[in-house]
Amino acid sequence: MRSIVVHGHFYQPPRENPRTGKIDEQPSAAPFHDWNERVHDECYGPNVRVAMNGRVLNNFERISFNVGPTLFAWLQDARPDTYQRILDADRASEARLGHGNALAQTFHHSILPLSPRRDVRTEIRWGLEEFHYRFGRAAEGMWLAETAASDEVLAALIDEGVQFTILAPYQASVWRRPGGRWIDVRDEPLDTRVPYRYEHPDGSGRSLALFFYDAEISRAIAFEQAPSSAARFIDLFARRLGERGAVSAATDGETYGHHQKFSDLGLAYALYEEAPARGLEVTNFAARLAADPPEAEVKIVEGEGSSWSCFHGVGRWKRDCGCSTGGHEEWNQAWRAPLRLALEIVRSSADDAYARALRNLFPDPWGARDRYVRVVIGAIDPEEFVQAESLGTPSPEERARAFQLLEMQRNALSMFTSCGWFFNDLAGIETVQVLRYAARTLDLLDRIGAPVPIDAFVATLASARSNVPEEGTGADLFLRVLEEQAAQPA
Repeated sequence: MRSIVVHGHFYQPPRENPRTGKIDEQPSAAPFHDWNERVHDECYGPNVRVAMNGRVLNNFERISFNVGPTLFAWLQDARPDTYQRILDADRASEARLGHGNALAQTFHHSILPLSPRRDVRTEIRWGLEEFHYRFGRAAEGMWLAETAASDEVLAALIDEGVQFTILAPYQASVWRRPGGRWIDVRDEPLDTRVPYRYEHPDGSGRSLALFFYDAEISRAIAFEQAPSSAARFIDLFARRLGERGAVSAATDGETYGHHQKFSDLGLAYALYEEAPARGLEVTNFAARLAADPPEAEVKIVEGEGSSWSCFHGVGRWKRDCGCSTGGHEEWNQAWRAPLRLALEIVRSSADDAYARALRNLFPDPWGARDRYVRVVIGAIDPEEFVQAESLGTPSPEERARAFQLLEMQRNALSMFTSCGWFFNDLAGIETVQVLRYAARTLDLLDRIGAPVPIDAFVATLASARSNVPEEGTGADLFLRVLEEQAAQPA
């Protein structure tokens, strides 16, 4: 059976106020209250209920997908019907294919090649635990934020039992057939229709499978309106099919309805009508892996890391590499480097304070942080969690302090959400959001009586400057965040 896989990466930047847990009004999303509501109305809602030929179809039953944990938590609370239909779609695909369509995602959408090793592990473990809690099964695959990968990150996936992930074809460097020599992808491109074996760098022989999506098809879907015609959509895949393997594409899930109006309907026609009419099986990566285990081996691009949305590796999240979205031609992103440096100052202080304050209460402070996701997703009561992690019976004051420290770590991890660097200007709502997490982290540092590196943080932010003169520097933006926080409940 000739097969196709269409993957949708469904994600929204976190938007909640770190002090209140609520999403403040976002005027740029008008006439909706905020961007989550707007994108739901244009994408998530329509894709779980597609009216076609007298039927109501669910596109999530036919696509491979991941849903960002912060978005999924919002859907559960604000749009429970959509949330439930996504869960139901995974169960339906598992019944149809033997493997569910859903993949886990690293929790905070941070760029893992730029993260400390300990944070890489926590982000993966939080993502896997969140997935298990929602879908009731272990994740077979995991989506990396921005497909950002390095040897260290892929090794961590293997260590945590992940079976596969999805990358862009230009993230591969060399590959080889069984028993063959290594081939540079510039001399002979790899075949994206089949998975590849990636071996753990420690030489243990442990491995995971890497699927590489078809870049040309994915580009046509994301930027060339391919979903506007079901026939054209399936043509893209049919032309690539050979005797073995499956042709796959990967794009932001918001392509279908938010970025391209009515493309949710085009996707449904393509996958429910056009593909079967041409004898094409619509499947998912886990099912493909079970049917066609990797034979060839691959290595990825070396260095600081690579991704699907930065041609400079992962420069987009640490320097003015030239990659940005929107803005004016004369704008720059020189603010990215001092923003990251400033947040790293806060993270260092938060990590030091956390380890010192909890070493006499928790036998395994960093393991406790890994497990704290169960509190974040609502699987366990905070009081019960602290008691279970403690050496003895903590006093009410010790329990409160432990909870503050764990919340401090949650906010410190949230500071590195990739969206803070992705767009064109320092004053964008996504970048201001990571500053809000920084403010909350500093506030919690102060509350536990730990040193607060406010002077170093603000001085570093002062060298980050918005392209909009009236917005000022990062220090100016941060002071506005502090003013906002002062007017809100603790």
